[in-house]
This record gives sequence, structure tokens and C-alpha cells, in this order.
Amino acid sequence: MNIKEAVVKKFTSYPERILQFGEGNFLRAFADWMVELANEQGVYQGRIVVCQPIAKGLGDLLNSQNCLYNVLLQGATEQLQTIHSISRVINPYEDYDAFSQLAQNPDLDVIISNTTESGIAYVPEDTLADAPPKSFPAKVCAFLYYRYKHFAGDPDKGMLLLPVELIDNNGEKLKQIVIRYAKEWGLEEEFVEWIEKHNEFASTLVDRIVPGYPRLEIDSITEKLGYEDKAVVACEAFNLWVIEADSKYKNRLPIHETAANVLWTDDVTPYKKRKVRILNGSHTAVVPLAFLAGFNTVLEFFRDTQFGGFEKDLINDEIIPATDMSQEELRSFADSVLERFNNPHIVHNLIDITLNNSSKFGARCIPTIVDYINKFGTCPKHFAFAIAGFIRFYKVEQQNGDYVGYRDNGESYKIKDDIAVLELFANIWKNNTIEVVVHETLANFWEVDLADDFEADVLAYLQAMLKDGVAEAMKQF
Repeated sequence: MNIKEAVVKKFTSYPERILQFGEGNFLRAFADWMVELANEQGVYQGRIVVCQPIAKGLGDLLNSQNCLYNVLLQGATEQLQTIHSISRVINPYEDYDAFSQLAQNPDLDVIISNTTESGIAYVPEDTLADAPPKSFPAKVCAFLYYRYKHFAGDPDKGMLLLPVELIDNNGEKLKQIVIRYAKEWGLEEEFVEWIEKHNEFASTLVDRIVPGYPRLEIDSITEKLGYEDKAVVACEAFNLWVIEADSKYKNRLPIHETAANVLWTDDVTPYKKRKVRILNGSHTAVVPLAFLAGFNTVLEFFRDTQFGGFEKDLINDEIIPATDMSQEELRSFADSVLERFNNPHIVHNLIDITLNNSSKFGARCIPTIVDYINKFGTCPKHFAFAIAGFIRFYKVEQQNGDYVGYRDNGESYKIKDDIAVLELFANIWKNNTIEVVVHETLANFWEVDLADDFEADVLAYLQAMLKDGVAEAMKQF
């Protein structure tokens, strides 16, 4: 029996008040779970309409379940929470009219998004006439323009935008690109003024470890539920959402009035910096190494003396010293993060964490690396090893439309990343020596040239990985 047949959906009379770009695991286990709490506790009355940000996604699956699914909270105890608060998922690549018509809904007043670090980006070929535009910011610009026109520039019909993509100043960067599109598309100056004065682009920080679909536990979960849920998503109990926005918007989405850990603030910067660098940055650096060496989950490699020790040393010896914040506060935060990594209930598959690893490395690791070099004038060795692992992980070849790499044991894996990135690495590995591969990556791939500081170390580490494997190469630490 399917969840759609077994569960009577709640909140069906509530208006659609939130437009959400993204139907992936994180938002469903984080923001949608928070909205569910607010609806359950009577502090909010609203549903979420989800817009699938790319052509292929989970929309059909969620719609087949009447957008019902369960969140499995894994802490000291396990708890299943059924989510009723999503009304529907629309795919603008198949039904753009459904997307454009959302702008006419007078009840909509919040936009939430998670389109990965590469999602808040400018795509020059996007136009208002596209159905839909390719980039997420262009879709937002189009939506806001449709709304502006329909409501004749009504100041009360502006939106609170809550992007959760893990880049610095995510709200401000989204706003800048949206306004850039508005100007390049030749839209009215009054529309640009309406964007700036009557829409709040909040910068945010989110924190919750979300492994996603619990493959290893699904049989026992199905037995416990008594029905099939193909969209169940597992996560840790810990949660934090820090929102930098005008306090007048708190009542628009009162999720802070529930048990969810939501903080409205004047400055999200320190919260984001420590979290992105320590939690996300360390995992982004180490996970490809552990995966290549044969580990499959976070808990497996973190409890391994060699690999777990490497991540701890990366945090304590390079990330924290390079970060210009209270060292005592950073070490205390790091201790809590390491405790969360050691949660025995969380089964976080490494291959899932490597999704879009190239943009993640640029956003989560490169700023720390640059700060370390500027502060100490020397190459951070653990990060150099991680960069070698990054290049090794992207040693791929195209096979039947997929980009495939090979672990140290010869097992193949498919990389999910931007096609342009995968094509670049496939070509660079195919047509060049290892020396050229290293130089081209360090000098040209990220926005900063790392060749002078890193080239010798990264080349030596990569040669060792290719010759003896990642685990053997790591023994020098």
C-alpha cells in the first residue's frame, strides 16, 4: 500500500503561501519539516508549492504520493514525522504556464530555494521569453516581473526570499543577479525599484545533516509505517536556520515559534563562516578521499583512525587557524560537529555528498586555503592532499552519456556535477600528462591561481595516489 492510500492529508484548505525552488532531500527534511511543525502547532496556516529547478527531478515521485512523505529524525531515539504541507510539485520545463500563473496568487509571500552552490549564477543567454529560463535567478526575475505586472506594482505583494545555498551573502548575490536580468531585459525602472524596496532577499545559514533516502533501513521503516513511502528522507535531530532579515518579516513565516531552531539576526556572517568552513569544508575536502579508498559512509571513515584522524587534523591544524574568529569558539563548535559526525544512527553515503563537489570545493574550501596562505605564507599540507584527491576523483571518462571514474579497488562510480565541469576534466585527463592536469586545475579551475603555492605538493600527492592508492599515500600524515 502506498502512502497516498494510507494517509489522509492534512491542511488541504490552507492557501499556498510558499513557493519553493527545489524538491531535494535537504529542503524536505529541513524547511518543509519546519513548516509542518508550524502548521501542526497552529502558528502558521500555509502550504508549499514546489517548483522543480531542473528538468529531471523528484516531482513526479512526490506528486504520485500526493506530496506526502516522512522525515526520519535520527538522534538519541528515532522518530518518523509525516509531512503534509506540500500541496504539489510543478515542473516548469513541462508546464511553464503553471509556474507563471503562480505569480498571480495573492497569498504567496515567501520564496525558499536550494539549487546548490552553483544555482545562484548568471547565465547570459537567459531571456524573459524563455519558458523557462535556464538559471534559477532568471526564473526568480521572471516570476517577480509577472507578479509586479499582475498586481500593478502593489508594495504589499513583494516576497520574502530565503535562499539556503551555501555561499556567502546568498541573499544579496541572488538579488544582484535578479536585478541584472531586469536591467538587461529592458524591464521598467519602476520594476527594479519595486524589487529593491518591496522584496526582502535574506541571507541565511542552514545546518542539518541530511543523508537522504535510508536505503539500508527502508524495509524496517516500511514495516513500521505499514505502507510504502518512496520519498522518505533521513536526517539528524540537530537543526539550525539563521536568517539575516528585517525583523518585521518574522511574522510572515513564524517557524521560530516552534521547536525548530530558527534565529533571526542582523548578521549571519559569523554563523555561516564557521559552519561552512568547519562542517561543510572538512567533509567536502575529505569525502572524495575516503570514497576513493573504499569507504561508503561517513561513519565508516570517520571512525577509521587514519581517515578520521586526517579530517580532525585538517580542522584543527588548518581550518581553525586560518579562520579569523575566536579560536576558542571555533574549537568548541568543531567539537560539536565532530560529535555529530560520530552519530551512529546517521547513514550518510559518501557518493551522495560528492554531488556537485567542484562548486562545493570552490565555495567551502578555497576561501580557507587562501586565508591560510595569506596568514602563514605556506602551503596547508592537508588541503594540498585534499586537492590532489579532488583531481583524482575527477579522473573520469565518458561512457554512454555518464561520466565514470574508478575507485582504488577498480570499482566504477558515476559523478554527478555540471556537465561542463565533467567534460573539462574528462578532456584534460584524456589529452594531457599528469603535470598538465595538476597545473591546469590549480591555475585555472577556481577563481584564484593556486599553482605557485600548491603545484609541487599536489603533484607529488597525486602521483602517490595513482601509484599506491589514497590510503597508502595518506600514511605520510
